[in-house]
Amino acid sequence: MVDLNAAYEAELYLKYLQNPSSVSKEWQEYFKAKYGDKVAFEPKVEQMLEETNGYRDVPPLSLKDVQSSPNDELVPISSVQERLAENMEFSLSVPTATSVRTIPVKVLDENRRIINKYLGKLKRGKVSFTHIITWAIIRALKKFPSMNDAFIRQDGKSYRLKRKSVNLGFAVDIIRKDGSRGLLVPNIKGVENLKFDEFVQKYDDLIARTRVGKIQVEELQNTTVSITNPGMIGTTMSNPRLMRGQSLIIAIGSIDYPTEFKAVKPEVLTTLAISKVVTITNTYDHRIIQGAESAEFLSYIQELLLGAEQFYDSIFATLHIPFEPIRWEVDTTPVTQFGKIDENEIIEKSAHVELMINAYRVRGHLLASSNPLGYATYYYPELDPAYYGFTIWDLDRIFHAEDLWEKNNLPLRDIIERLRDTYCGNIGFEFMHIQDPEKKDWIKRRLELEGFKEFSTEEKIYFLRKLIEAEEFENFLHTKYIGHKRFSLEGAESAIVLIDKILQSAADDKLLAVVVGMAHRGRLNFIANEIGKKIEDILKEFEGDVDPNSFMGSGDVKYHLGAEGTYVSPNGNSIPVILSPNPSHLEFVDPVVEGIARALVNNFQDHSHTKVLPVLIHGDSAFAGQGVVAETLNLSQLHGYRTGGTIHIVINNQIGFTTPATEARSSYYATDIAKGIQVPILHINGNDPEAVANAAIFAFEYRQKFHTDVIIDLLCYRKYGHNEADEPTYTQPLLYKKIRSLPPISDIYKRKLIQDGIIREEIALDFERNYQEKLQNAFINLKSRKDVHPTPEKIEDFDPFVDFNTAVTPDAIRKVVESITHIPQGFHINPKLKSLIEKRRKLLEDFSTPIDWAFAESLAFGTILLDGKNIRLSGQDSRRGTFSQRHSVYIDFETEDEYVPLNHITSGQRKLRIYDSPLSETAILGFEYGYSLAAENSLVLWEAQFGDFANVAQPIFDQFISAGEKKWGKTSNLIVLLPHSFDGQGPEHSSARLERFLQLCAENNMIVANLT
Repeated sequence: MVDLNAAYEAELYLKYLQNPSSVSKEWQEYFKAKYGDKVAFEPKVEQMLEETNGYRDVPPLSLKDVQSSPNDELVPISSVQERLAENMEFSLSVPTATSVRTIPVKVLDENRRIINKYLGKLKRGKVSFTHIITWAIIRALKKFPSMNDAFIRQDGKSYRLKRKSVNLGFAVDIIRKDGSRGLLVPNIKGVENLKFDEFVQKYDDLIARTRVGKIQVEELQNTTVSITNPGMIGTTMSNPRLMRGQSLIIAIGSIDYPTEFKAVKPEVLTTLAISKVVTITNTYDHRIIQGAESAEFLSYIQELLLGAEQFYDSIFATLHIPFEPIRWEVDTTPVTQFGKIDENEIIEKSAHVELMINAYRVRGHLLASSNPLGYATYYYPELDPAYYGFTIWDLDRIFHAEDLWEKNNLPLRDIIERLRDTYCGNIGFEFMHIQDPEKKDWIKRRLELEGFKEFSTEEKIYFLRKLIEAEEFENFLHTKYIGHKRFSLEGAESAIVLIDKILQSAADDKLLAVVVGMAHRGRLNFIANEIGKKIEDILKEFEGDVDPNSFMGSGDVKYHLGAEGTYVSPNGNSIPVILSPNPSHLEFVDPVVEGIARALVNNFQDHSHTKVLPVLIHGDSAFAGQGVVAETLNLSQLHGYRTGGTIHIVINNQIGFTTPATEARSSYYATDIAKGIQVPILHINGNDPEAVANAAIFAFEYRQKFHTDVIIDLLCYRKYGHNEADEPTYTQPLLYKKIRSLPPISDIYKRKLIQDGIIREEIALDFERNYQEKLQNAFINLKSRKDVHPTPEKIEDFDPFVDFNTAVTPDAIRKVVESITHIPQGFHINPKLKSLIEKRRKLLEDFSTPIDWAFAESLAFGTILLDGKNIRLSGQDSRRGTFSQRHSVYIDFETEDEYVPLNHITSGQRKLRIYDSPLSETAILGFEYGYSLAAENSLVLWEAQFGDFANVAQPIFDQFISAGEKKWGKTSNLIVLLPHSFDGQGPEHSSARLERFLQLCAENNMIVANLT
């Protein structure tokens, strides 16, 4: 074999002879097989020339044949350079010809730019001009397989060797430590069988190893076609030598504007639609390849580079680029006689720019790379610049973009890139369904002007540490307690980064508390790593070592329990965090959390209802499937229920228990139900912790600005089945094949930080070891402890019917009657109410005056308020009363101003909060239950419009009201009013189904009273 690599082989062989271990094992085996123990080289070139009936070189020049001056110096060349020279001379034995073609690269340039902008957002490697041009050459070799053949002479006869595989070689310039240069041509074998992304990976690896001398023997052998790229050093065109045994060598020149346009202004080039060009030459073995074939070959390469046969479409699809490639078109833009673009054309296309900008704001999320499991690519015409009549030649032309942008006269390319960077990255934003222009404008400015935060080195390391702690916690439980259900967070560890950033923001912004509701998944992780529950106490629950006086001792499982703790931010600010307990009825904790938050803001005397932050963590199937979610969302802006905005986090496994998304909902997103309350929705790639943290910052800022909910859809996956004992491949074999091939999120982020020089691998390993040690120490301490639990406390008998003194003084009654029968000056009472008010006022004159139920209730409420207790009552139409009996709020007959008489009894009294609820029961009862858990010094009541309506809220009765104290130690003073009668209302309204509630009564958990 005589080729350009022979010199490199000879150099390695010399090293091998001096010290066999100085070369790799593969090279040692190669030399031993080729030479045995002999000290030998390949035959001299002259000998091989004699064996071929090929070209015989003329004798080389001697010094006497060359004119030289006395100052000239004769320097011997190295053996390697001598070998290269011999090979070059020997290449003259091949009769060659060369074809030349100059190709416009505008399409190549623009599409490569799109590819690299997108890959850069994903922290993936770039694609070079060489990658794409070489790929076009590979495609052309598949179409013209004869270009890969070889000329063979054997036994005096000539043959055409039809090769079945393309071994594509790449000329690599090597600069040695001593400054000398060399040339190697390693190859990729069977390159025609690769996909584009596989080729890019193999090419980059091959070139990198070649430059550091780690190339393997077989990679230097049997090259069939070569590519050289002198354009990288500015050479416009090259006519390289073709080595014996190869069919052709292709040279790629530099990319630049044609020479005749070098002095033309850029704006003129844009107007005239002048493209940069590249000159490609094909030097081929003329014995088997003719000029016409070579011309067709180069012509096909040009067609591909201009986009024929979906060349760029296939590359985009392989790389999962969601955008439409730029197409080659003839520029038809009207130009005036003065060389200017027609003004009407400019006006029309400027209007189209506005349409395109709006489309990206509305639909850009559809092309966001938010799914860590894959990159499904779609074509959305409204997001394709060609849809608006733009061509490749418009990309460099200046258009007016958007008034709110600081620089709003930009090349179309810059406008498109800005939109894609903002709306098609790892976060997809939905916000254009919001009708309030102030909110939309704020979001536009926040995203398009401010952009996303670039985190400091310390913050990035902090994110990595949180990911490692989340992952190691799950790994520890998985190895120590095999088979135990824990509903791990694995596959969604970035949720800890998300929650942590929200808690940090709340603490640093001086909020008063955070109330969290969540289902099972990740609950133990959150309790350990964010709330700060002792690891030993969590492990005890796995050991079955449960304090009989604990609430878990009554039968609930560890991943249902609540917790309370204090979160301390990296800045040293602290905030109380309350995690509400939750049963297996997914999402029913949502209104309970809202009620707790509302009670806390009232306790804190926060009249803005914004100083306590509710955070609800959902599953994707439950968020779309459970009606209580929609009911809770509906409460968010209602006067009696608002809490200043809830941050919702949907941990989107992209599957339910076994049910895929396609069978779990009719909507495109799991979060579509939330669009009805006019809030922003963020879809985030869970494999990007920095995007997750940016989403948390945005959500908190928006909540603080507008006091509405925000939805964060965290797309991730579930490493195991529904729980750790479940086998998911029964129903989703392909999904879990994909999942099991994925590295942990912490590994992905760790590699990124190491690559960026943010952290050394040893530091990351220290994080892992330190947290593992913390877990192991907790485990050892638990095993060594000999806790002696006290005997379970005996439940004392409790008589609910003890005779409490509820008597009030006549003076208190008079004050209450005075207040509820007083009409303020200038207030226009409904004429029909005057008789009722006058009738009630008679009690002031005669205490023996008969009173009805509603009047008695008002007297009771009034005296309770005077006793220093707040009252909250809500229900459907409760302010007036379903039967027009209560009239707790007077409405001005002319202005509709409101007046609550019971809040004006006397100074210093407590407050009556009475609200008409929306037409739902489950969320309202859950809200009032939650309110009753946290409200200080308050009487809390929920009134069903009719008693039988309570059946709609049955899970709240079953899981919370009747069992909350036994399961979780949560005591509630909630009073539920269930009005019913036998007055012709039909079979439903004639019964409150009290037998159902009687079945739930046990151990003094609640009282069922039939008051007449």
